[in-house]
Amino acid sequence: MFGPIGMPELIVIFVIALIVFGPRKLPDLGKSLGKSLAEFKRASNDLRSTLEEEIRIEDAPPKPVRAAKPAAATAKKDDSPLSNQGSDTPSQAPKPEQPEPE
Repeated sequence: MFGPIGMPELIVIFVIALIVFGPRKLPDLGKSLGKSLAEFKRASNDLRSTLEEEIRIEDAPPKPVRAAKPAAATAKKDDSPLSNQGSDTPSQAPKPEQPEPE
């Protein structure tokens, strides 16, 4: 049932625990022990799944990286003054004239 611990050994352990902790504290002690074991099991399962996930990610082949085309090769040359009208980039926007300080 519990490996090398049989039924007579469990009864002896229960009787000793009953004598040491008393009948009022024993249910609370069992409850807290059960919660602690459940939390330990949950944490160990989370750790195991995290480690398996990391190993799976590292064993996966890397995705190929596509080379980006140069901007000059893909840009369309347009010298008309209206070509930059809708652009929001500051390098292409016309600079406002500032009055000179007196």
